[in-house]
This record gives sequence, structure tokens and C-alpha cells, in this order.
Amino acid sequence: MPLSGIRILDLTRIISGPYCTALLADLGAEVLKIESPESGDPVREQGVIRDGISWYFANYNRNKKSLGIDLYSPEGKALLARLISACDVVVENYRPGVMEKMGFGPERLKELRPDIIHCSINGFGDTGPYRDRPAFDFVAQAMSGFMSLNGAEDDPPLRAGPPISDLIAGLHGALGITAALLRCKQTGRGDSVNVSLLSSMVSMLSFHASNFLASGVVPPRSGNDHGIAAPYGLFQTSDGQVAIAPSNDGVYHKLLDAAGLSHIRERPEFNTNALRMERRQEIKEIIETRTREHSSEYWIQRLNEFGVPCGPVLGLPDVFNDPQVKDQEMTITVNHPGHGDVRMLGFPIKFTEAQSSCRLPAPELGADTQDVLMSIGLKAAEIEHLQDIGVISTTRCTSA
Repeated sequence: MPLSGIRILDLTRIISGPYCTALLADLGAEVLKIESPESGDPVREQGVIRDGISWYFANYNRNKKSLGIDLYSPEGKALLARLISACDVVVENYRPGVMEKMGFGPERLKELRPDIIHCSINGFGDTGPYRDRPAFDFVAQAMSGFMSLNGAEDDPPLRAGPPISDLIAGLHGALGITAALLRCKQTGRGDSVNVSLLSSMVSMLSFHASNFLASGVVPPRSGNDHGIAAPYGLFQTSDGQVAIAPSNDGVYHKLLDAAGLSHIRERPEFNTNALRMERRQEIKEIIETRTREHSSEYWIQRLNEFGVPCGPVLGLPDVFNDPQVKDQEMTITVNHPGHGDVRMLGFPIKFTEAQSSCRLPAPELGADTQDVLMSIGLKAAEIEHLQDIGVISTTRCTSA
């Protein structure tokens, strides 16, 4: 697999960091997840728990190994040092400064492994006036301007449903780590990678940011309509709605042809996108006089025949029953010993020769502590002593 042979020390929890390391694990990396021996990652107890396992946790922690280590103890820190020496990458999502307080700042990491790649994922970045503030997805969505762009024009700012800033930060972290690994292979030098929830969200502002930076004009919220293209959005049919996305004049003309409205091309007030933006509601109503005449299924078939991007508005039950989603295997079923089968999201990146696979189910807390510590040179007696004094957990817990 693309990252086979890469060993990653995962000091993360909740979503942003675990999603980052899950992506890397799905690409073949060996991921060693360090957890508190007593409670583990809090997500183990969140979401729907079935047969003693959180499916939420299982989704983000497949293909990983779990080590239960008390990193607050001197012995635990000594173990951490040995593990860092044996890994290519360290990923953490502590607040800035925590690694230094633990005794593992940048210089210490380089002493332990000169070519180490260290990735930190946090709320606001390693520098700046907000660096020490706590942050979660909702805060990043609010402070990035992202929320200000969502919803209808007269509505209050609106968050995205999924924890998008955590996921984007995790994705950026995985990309940064992969780039640093490539550079390390070329130069023999490690690097520090920092990703923040705030910067990740700001980077996703797209044309809204470009237009504002060019003009100084704050864009209004446009709901399901497009910010710079019209007509575009949800259109009523005889039995529901269809999402139609004619993003340029060529596709707009195809939409008119498909809807039997070719004569609208001759209307000068709709000749350009800029003019249609000024009359967004008027052109939408004209098109809806036609789309209301037939079902959503009819329009999806007809518009696709004419080359107009469109699709139904699906809820989750329909998404996971959709034939295209099934073809792309965007859900997989993984057996978790002692807990039964768990359905989870599949792999969005497709390879021809090195397909991602679920090699390991989400681990029980501390399930791999003994094996991994023995692999880096600890003796059985040492491991037993560390367990006796509560520094490590090697026993399988009853819930994941």
C-alpha cells in the first residue's frame, strides 16, 4: 500500500487528529494510538453504542493499534521517548505548548529521532494571539466566516451539520504529513507540520473570499442558490425537488433546451450570468413553471440526457441505498470480535493497484500495548511491572 512501512505515533483524540491518522492508516501506515489506560479516547463512549462498541469510534479508529499509557507518569514519558525513536511520524492535537510541557518539544523530538515528522493539529495555530485558546468545530465555523455564508439572506448564520472544520483539518494534516514524508525520503530531513481548524476553514472560503478580496463587498447569504451563478439551486417538481447546477452559459442553454424553454435565449434581460443574477428569482420561477409539470425522476433522467448536472436531494437512508454509492463501496462491514459486525464509511480514495482495506478493526483499549512494547525491546517482566504500577493497560476492556 502507498504508506506501507511508515510507523505513526498517534497522540490524538476526538475527531480532527483521529481522522488524520485514520486516513494514513487506510493508506497502509502502521498507526499506534496512545490512550489513557483508564478511559481512552472520549469518542469510545460517544454516539450510538451497539453491542458494547461505539460505531462512531470504530469508524475513525480502524486499522490502528491501541496502547494504554499514562503519559503523566515518568515511566510513561520514558516509554513515549522510546516509541518516538521507533516511529517516522508523531501526530498530536494538543493545545500549543503541551508537548513542550511534557518534555517533548521540537528539539527533544529531533534528539530522539533526527528525521522525525511532527504534525500538530489545533484550534488556531502554533503562533498568534489566539494560540492558547481552546477550540472546537463550532467555534472554527463561526470565526472563519464560514457560518456567515450559510443560510438564506435573511436568516442568521448557519453551521454545517458535519464537523467540517475537524475533518478538513484532519485531511490537511494527512496531506502535510504525506508531503513531509516524500521530502524526507528525498532529503533525509524531517519537518514540523502545523494545521489549525481556523486556517483550514478560511482556506475553504473559495470564490467568496476571492470576490471579497477583489471588491471589498461582503457577499449576501444565498441559501441553496449559488453565490455567483444563476439559475442554480433547488427546483420544485411535481413530487419534490431537484438540485440543478448549470454553472456556465453553455450548460444554462442546455437546461433551457431540456425544459422546452429555448425561446428564453432571446430575452435580453437573461443574456448574461450577471443579468440573470440580478433577476435570479424571475428566471427561477420561469424554469419552475416547467419543472413542476413532471416528477423529480423524470427531470433527473431528462436533464442528464441533455448534459445538465442535477440530482435528487437524498436523506441518509436513500444515500446508503443509492446504487452509485453502493458501487463505490462507500459503506463497508467490519467484524469486531466480541461486538459483532459494524457498518462504517468506506474509502473515498480509489487506487488501481493498492486499494485501501480494513486490515484491523477498531482496537480495544490497550489491546496492543504488550505486543508493541515488546517490538521496541521491552522485556515481559518490564511490561508486567509497568502494568502493576498502573502506567500501562494491556488487558482488553469490555467496551470499545
